Amino acid sequence: MTVDFRNLRVSWLGYATARIESDSGTVAYLDPGRYGVLDDYYARDADLVCVTHDHHYDSDAIRSVAKEDATVVVFEAVDPAGIDRDVEAVEDLPYETVRVGEEDHRTVGDVDLWTLPAYNEADGSHTRDDGSLVHPPGFGCGFLLSVGGTKVFWPGDSDVLKGFERLSVDLFLANIGGTIVMDRHEAADLAEALRPGLVLPIHYDTIDILEADEEAFAADVASRGIPVVLEDPTDHAV
Repeated sequence: MTVDFRNLRVSWLGYATARIESDSGTVAYLDPGRYGVLDDYYARDADLVCVTHDHHYDSDAIRSVAKEDATVVVFEAVDPAGIDRDVEAVEDLPYETVRVGEEDHRTVGDVDLWTLPAYNEADGSHTRDDGSLVHPPGFGCGFLLSVGGTKVFWPGDSDVLKGFERLSVDLFLANIGGTIVMDRHEAADLAEALRPGLVLPIHYDTIDILEADEEAFAADVASRGIPVVLEDPTDHAV
């Protein structure tokens, strides 16, 4: 299943991976890979690939989705040397690579992208038992993409942070995994503040700590008068 929204076709491929294609043919991927969600997936159709942080950096997956002339935009703190998986250095990838900070703007082809901070707050509810943070400030970012004029917001692995509610968003890719990121209740509150044209929840049920009730989330968001759709990430052919 693919979601058609305005000038975009959007697919959730599992974990945090979303594919966005515009009517003009531009294809962007957000956080492709990990946990086998792109095993045997070799579309190689991406003009743009965006990576929010270490946990979502998967060089094999990037190679499976990216065109030869793709641009790969990676948060500045992503450091393969500190990742406990076998991944390539970002700069060794055979694509144009761009590093971004927490509040940057870039234009890639006909896509405008902005980065935003993404982290767990020290006094929030998404901390380890010892009080440490899985996603401390400076560890990652979120992305706001304008693809053919339609703005897509992927907050990355983050709590709901001050300022998110002021964004102009058409499609909200809601992170509802909870535990170490915003949960479905917090994401629904953010959706109500953003008032997007559509909400599509992603990044849940891949691993135990990301278990979520997507049906309850959808009902909650719909009860607030906001369009919402659910996708089955296993229902995609290449």
